[in-house]
Amino acid sequence: MTPQPVVLVLRALGLGDLLAALPALRALGDAFPGHRRLLVTDPALAPLVRLAGAAHHVVPSRDLRPLPGPLRPDVAVNLHGRGPESSRLLAALRPRRLVAFAHPDVGETAGGPRWLSQEHPSDEHEVERWCRLLWESGIPADTDRLDLEVDAPFTGVTVVHPGAAYPARRWPPERWADVARHESRSGRQVVVTGGPGEVELASSVAAMAGLPPRAVRAGRTGVLDLARLVAGAGLVLCGDTGVAHLATATRTPSVVLFGPTPPGLWGPPPDRPIHRALWAGRGGDPRGHRPDPGLLRITVADVLAEIASARARRSLAGSS
Repeated sequence: MTPQPVVLVLRALGLGDLLAALPALRALGDAFPGHRRLLVTDPALAPLVRLAGAAHHVVPSRDLRPLPGPLRPDVAVNLHGRGPESSRLLAALRPRRLVAFAHPDVGETAGGPRWLSQEHPSDEHEVERWCRLLWESGIPADTDRLDLEVDAPFTGVTVVHPGAAYPARRWPPERWADVARHESRSGRQVVVTGGPGEVELASSVAAMAGLPPRAVRAGRTGVLDLARLVAGAGLVLCGDTGVAHLATATRTPSVVLFGPTPPGLWGPPPDRPIHRALWAGRGGDPRGHRPDPGLLRITVADVLAEIASARARRSLAGSS
């Protein structure tokens, strides 16, 4: 019996990275319906990968170390980066076809699409970049396929997510506390979320806002629980991090604070006005060790104004 051919996709990154790649991952499913699709990514994301139909199986990896086991894919797809390390990792598996951006140090990528497109000579949105890789490789892809169907009851809570992967993207916790306090005093239930390493941050924000300890959900939610919480929320307030992409995928109104990275590269689609992106108009180092100066220019008053706008737009959408 002939073994089922395999499409192996590399995206060994975080939650937001996975969700930004959903349109490309779904396009690969359409293009190779007879193949078994394997996604190399963080194993903590496996439940969400299955829910989204992004792959049949997750190959666990959080970095670019050699992949485990005897893998010989028919097609290998680099949705991880421009290379050379990521493309070399896939080329070493000797796939029949390698889909990747061209890199001069990786001969197997010769003739592939260029990292910078003619339409975006400086940079482009993350969702469009990976769909363009497929378009220019002869594989149709639709950038609008971002939605995630999550079975979650509507609770209407306000989700405040103060953390981010790097300090440059973290708005000061005392400002998040001011926003959370305003939401609570307006009669809304507020929960503060975060990853296992953000329990102290979330607890500090909740305490400063006068919220009870049960409002802290940091470290207590797996990726599916977090997706359900966001899907059932009335509003999500966060920085440039994975939770923002969950809000976009579940069409939950959100206010997202951008600092070093402009929303044109990682923000919500402009045709979804229930998602409000705040940016001071200056870029910086997204991996910096201090809060970005542009991010610090965003005030509590700015965020409260965008919260009111997001709610107004949702009300108008609901009445139309």
